[in-house]
Formats: sequence, C-alpha cells, structure tokens
Amino acid sequence: MRIYLKIAAQGITIPYEHQTLLTGVIHKWIGYNNEHGKVSLYSFSQLEGAKATPKGLKFEKDSLFFISSFKEELLKKILKGVQQDASMFHGLNVKELIIEEDPDFSNRERFYAASPIFIKRSFDGRVDHILYTDSRANVFLKETLETKMKIVGLKDDDLKIVFDLNYPKAGTKKITYNGVDNKANWCSVLIKGKPETKLFAWNVGLGNSTGIGFGAIK
Repeated sequence: MRIYLKIAAQGITIPYEHQTLLTGVIHKWIGYNNEHGKVSLYSFSQLEGAKATPKGLKFEKDSLFFISSFKEELLKKILKGVQQDASMFHGLNVKELIIEEDPDFSNRERFYAASPIFIKRSFDGRVDHILYTDSRANVFLKETLETKMKIVGLKDDDLKIVFDLNYPKAGTKKITYNGVDNKANWCSVLIKGKPETKLFAWNVGLGNSTGIGFGAIK
C-alpha cells in the first residue's frame, strides 16, 4: 500500500542535506519508538520538483513524495499522524493525502529508483558501500530483500534482482545522513519472480536503510 503526500512548498528553499529532517518527520508521524530497532518494512521517496540553487533546493511549485509499507497498520498510523500535525520542516506542510492500493505486477519487471538505493556490507572491520557496477551488488540486493521476506513468511525460489546496467541515467549519489557520507545508487532494477514478491519490494524498498530514506522504487 502506498500513500502519496502532496506538499505545500511553492517558494520554499530547503537544505541539500535534508534527508535527516524528512526521516524525522516520518518517524514523528509513525511514532518512532514503535518501530525503533526493527527491520524496516517500509520505504519512502525523495521530495519531487525542487531545483538546485546556491542556497539550497528551491520549490517553484508544490512538491510530492510517497511512503509505502507492507504493513497497512503502519500507514494508518502515518495518516493519523499527518491529520494531527501536517507540518514538516522549513515551512513545508502536507496539503493532501492520496492512497494507492497494491497494484498487480504480474506483467512488470522494470522498476525505477524513487530514492537512492544504498547497499553496505562490513568486511574485516570496515564498511563498504557497494555500487551498481560492482559484481556483488545484485547478490546483496537479493540477500537483503530475502531477509525481509523471511520475516513476513514470503519465499520465492525464482527471485532474481539485477541493476539495469543499460539504464541511460544510471549513476551514484552521495547522501549525507547525520554527518556521515553514504554513496548510493541511482539506477533502475529488473525484478523477476512472483507478483507478490515484486509487490513486496515495491512496498518495502530495496537495499539497506529503507527506513531512513533509501531504496524506494516506483
């Protein structure tokens, strides 16, 4: 299930490094203590429509982003939270909520990043950020999704996830979160498997740290 949030943003400029702020707002609506320490079964996109300026990202029109979750009750918490307090940060406010029911993905394999897809693994005491061109990237994408699937009792022996290396806009993005630089991927993905597996990925996102704004797909 997915909620689209239309944001009153016209004329507002926000910092480039605002992902911590956006995450904080969503945690406020969810009631962060209820989800703290759990594997995130939700994801959310970037704010759309801003233009780069020397002072930050400026919205010439209103903005939009979405939040998706495998758990419908979590989205109900968000809906209630927004209704109680629609304020966000730097003057942004939610002006409208649109609910999208789960689509049928029987005939679809290609998905696009709606927020950068972040893959990290620890090796010999160091943390590596895995890029889409790395031969290990697809293995780790599948591994992380299967970990989440196991939590909810899903299994798909035919699951295959790969970055589309032919995607013309493929690249990387540096996202700073709480002062830490993270190198993430902006690339479409191909997911083959059961329709319910693709729906699960559409809701929970791909890669690591979906609960703080990485890995949402559309």
